[in-house]
Amino acid sequence: MQIFNELLPLIIYTVAAVLMIGVLLSAAWWLGAKKTCRNKEMPYESGVIPSGAARRPLSVPFYLIAIYFIVFDVETAFIFTWATDWDQLGMPGLIHITFFTGALMLGLAWLWIKGGLEWGPSAGKNRKYNGHNATGNS
Repeated sequence: MQIFNELLPLIIYTVAAVLMIGVLLSAAWWLGAKKTCRNKEMPYESGVIPSGAARRPLSVPFYLIAIYFIVFDVETAFIFTWATDWDQLGMPGLIHITFFTGALMLGLAWLWIKGGLEWGPSAGKNRKYNGHNATGNS
């Protein structure tokens, strides 16, 4: 009986979660649109208009943007961690987090200047290589 009393909250939580998932899925099915059209069936890839086969690999800049996001997401985790103990860390902690944030902001500025944040259909219009535009014309 002791084990049942310890597992009762877990059982209640599991049943509630499964019921909630079932209710939400049922509501989505019941309230969702039943009609389909060509636009709804088209794949959507991060704002890039799909062209060609769906199995083609995404471009490298797409993955670079994802890596940049992860880097700055980790920065946010460090800043929130510092912010929770800022009163205990004092001035040395403030100096460290200032240098940390400054280094990451310099990295962001460098990415922005080099055009690392531009990708997709409009990137080819703005990018220049050694005085030539992306098509090779001067």
